[in-house]
Amino acid sequence: MGTRFLLFSFLVCLLFCISCTPTNKIAYFQNAKDTTYRQSLKVIDAPLQNNDFISISISSANAEASAAFNPISNAAGEKTGAGAVKGGFQYVGYLINSDGKIELPILGYIQAAGLTKKQLKENITNTLLKRQLLIDPIVDIKFLNFEVTIMGEVAGPTVINVPSEKISLIKALAMAGDLTIYGRRDNVMLIREEDGVRKTTHINLTSADFLNSEYYYLRPNDIVYVEPNKNKVAQSGRGQQILPLVITSVSFLFLILDKVIK
Repeated sequence: MGTRFLLFSFLVCLLFCISCTPTNKIAYFQNAKDTTYRQSLKVIDAPLQNNDFISISISSANAEASAAFNPISNAAGEKTGAGAVKGGFQYVGYLINSDGKIELPILGYIQAAGLTKKQLKENITNTLLKRQLLIDPIVDIKFLNFEVTIMGEVAGPTVINVPSEKISLIKALAMAGDLTIYGRRDNVMLIREEDGVRKTTHINLTSADFLNSEYYYLRPNDIVYVEPNKNKVAQSGRGQQILPLVITSVSFLFLILDKVIK
């Protein structure tokens, strides 16, 4: 009976050792202290780029004069754009063309790519005032294609639409079901396009320094890729073949010794 118990204990320990993962490989924000960051993280107003899709609404005290700058289409009829639906109508979105410009009613072509939303808002406002088209105009600009892509070793790879135009990397990963046990938390890759150039950055989520990182918040069209760890790679290769063999061999040995003891 004692020998059988020892063999059983050995098998359980073997399986545990093979499957266990050190805590320092999966815990987030290690060594984080209770503190308050004096310089709070801000959402960076990223420059607009070609092919960005934005909505622009222009209003003033004179609603009739402002209406000319806000074309709308019947939401159930012809598809002329995308945007917020209001009263059965849909405000038209503006696609930034390959020249980096948008075409607004009356104002014509205006440079948009390379400017932040704030800068574009100021340009449109100043143009309206300079040409005396509206008095005290109010210009509001929003992204219509603020999306981030989460892929790799997460529970549910997905593309997330962000109507609020603000999302942290942590929240995006949570919306994708969090990293699996096989995801590398110390080497998450962020792919970001700036000025037509794609750049990659590797982020260590196990470090508390990330909480004050410039990459804490995501930008439109960011791609987050979670790399698989060595355990996942091993399961997909030779390790996946060897592990069942080891377990089968130990189990067979257990049965043989059990019969001999009896």
